[in-house]
Amino acid sequence: MEEWVGSIWHKYITKKASEDFEEARVDFSNIKKSAALIFRSLGGEPTKRVEAAAPRDYVVQRSLLQKVSGSHHQYSLAWQDDESLRLPESIAIFPNAQLNKSLYLWLAALAAYQLVPFKHWGIDNQKLVKQVLDKHPILAHQYQRLASALLALRPAISSLPKAQQPLERAIVDAIKHPGTVTDFPSSNFAPAPVYLWLYPSAKVDKPLMPDNTQMPPQSESSKSKKDSQAARKKSERTDYKENSDGLMAFRLESLLSWGEFTKLNRATDDSDDDDGKRVAEDLDILTLSQEQDQKSARLKIDLDLPAADNDDIRVGDGIKLPEWNYKIQQLVSDRCLLQPMLPKGSEPLQLPARLTRSAKQIRAQFQQLQSVKQWQKSQPQGEEIDLSAWLDFHVQCTVGPTQEHGLYQTFSANHRDLSCLLLADISMSTDAYINDNQRVIDVINDSLLLFGEALNAVGDSFAMYGFSSVRRNHVRFSLIKNFNECYNDDVRGRIQRLSPGFYTRMGAAIRQATKVLSAQTQSQKLLLILTDGKPNDIDHYEGRFGIEDTRQAVLEAKRAGLRPFCITIDEKADEYLPYLFGSDGFTLIAKPEQLPQKLPLLYHQLTY
Repeated sequence: MEEWVGSIWHKYITKKASEDFEEARVDFSNIKKSAALIFRSLGGEPTKRVEAAAPRDYVVQRSLLQKVSGSHHQYSLAWQDDESLRLPESIAIFPNAQLNKSLYLWLAALAAYQLVPFKHWGIDNQKLVKQVLDKHPILAHQYQRLASALLALRPAISSLPKAQQPLERAIVDAIKHPGTVTDFPSSNFAPAPVYLWLYPSAKVDKPLMPDNTQMPPQSESSKSKKDSQAARKKSERTDYKENSDGLMAFRLESLLSWGEFTKLNRATDDSDDDDGKRVAEDLDILTLSQEQDQKSARLKIDLDLPAADNDDIRVGDGIKLPEWNYKIQQLVSDRCLLQPMLPKGSEPLQLPARLTRSAKQIRAQFQQLQSVKQWQKSQPQGEEIDLSAWLDFHVQCTVGPTQEHGLYQTFSANHRDLSCLLLADISMSTDAYINDNQRVIDVINDSLLLFGEALNAVGDSFAMYGFSSVRRNHVRFSLIKNFNECYNDDVRGRIQRLSPGFYTRMGAAIRQATKVLSAQTQSQKLLLILTDGKPNDIDHYEGRFGIEDTRQAVLEAKRAGLRPFCITIDEKADEYLPYLFGSDGFTLIAKPEQLPQKLPLLYHQLTY
């Protein structure tokens, strides 16, 4: 009975203390794409994620009702750092849903012009507002609507304690007339949130781990699962304490909130902890500490790679490659060591029986391309007159003297002068299951087999390689078939021996593939990248670093005269692949199990 009465009272007092307009609430998930479009179209960093941010601590003068309910310790505020733009999980500030939606878009526009961290929160935000309004006068009316609605909700200056009135008066003037206020008096409490402005980054002052600690990224196999919570957690740092005893006594009914330490050493524990994930989802604040004993961490690093007897066969001493550092905007030479390798234990194998029927159909389709004839236009001689070429020549003659070009067309076989290199991602994420019977690596293996059958039938020059990595000094480049090798049972055996492992340092693999493909003599050169996720590794190659390096490698390939094209099964590919390959430089295979059949057909579309 007491618990029931308590829950009723809690709901009642919390609702009475709330200042939100629930009927007009707009969720971030419904406005995410529009906000990202506004942010990037106005010049925001294209590699930054646009994501939800959890409410953060904000110390304001609370009313008696708010104190009784225990609310208004945290507020949803907008901020950004080097990695992401963080917008509130939901906005219910205004009684009008359209205004709440407009606030999201206004914050995205404002963030696009914040290029450096805040030095003075009030002055810098005024500069940002003026800059946006000067660049885009069409937004002035929308800003005035938001400003008027926000000012109507702020407390009256006369109702505030005298010590807080000067600061509130300065903020009101700054909202009404951006750029006119240069002095913001100090106060013991923060002013009511200015939802039209951005706030400083909410990151902790100290790094969660020392710079020399190499932290493994989130397992790529979890990418197939949808995020249960899009918001980022608040974090704090504490010293590690190893306590073996102690007594804690408390009355259970007085426990209003709870927290839990999860002893997690990222340098030694790469396994998933489902219970730890569950706890993390429930906590508002995540506390991390650095364990002092690192001996086991050094041992773990040595065990990341298999023993030489169990590893694939190395070919040569390795190849040194550069890598792009976006922070200094420079290509650092000899940054990576790429190691060519052959699958260990591979032996000649025939095509698996399950693929025989599909391979027969694909071979028949591609063999027809060898004998396909079509009209070759603008020829010096031929069976018929090329009317388009003749009309162009006639028009040019009326303008002035011109030289006669080919005016005929002939019906002859189309000569395919092209070469293709297929680069397949075989990182650890490909060990994930896409259904009850197949893993991603199984689908990739079948795709490579049918791809080889198709290109062998048409007679195009092609090569196939796989790649994975363990830090920058061990980028594994698995040889499946080179350009000078025939497609035979030896190649089929190597494909069927491929196994998933390690991480995805895509930039180095693309640079080596560019070198190999550029050495071919054909006039058309196609570089296909087959992957299931974004670039990542465990030595700071996660996030923007890997994205920027991969983008530079793709640009280098284009400058070398190649046509890079990415084929992915990652459902979130549209968040980063347009920046890497361009809007027309990639395709998403929504159903991964269809990849073996679609890959040869996609090649046909790209090359015919």
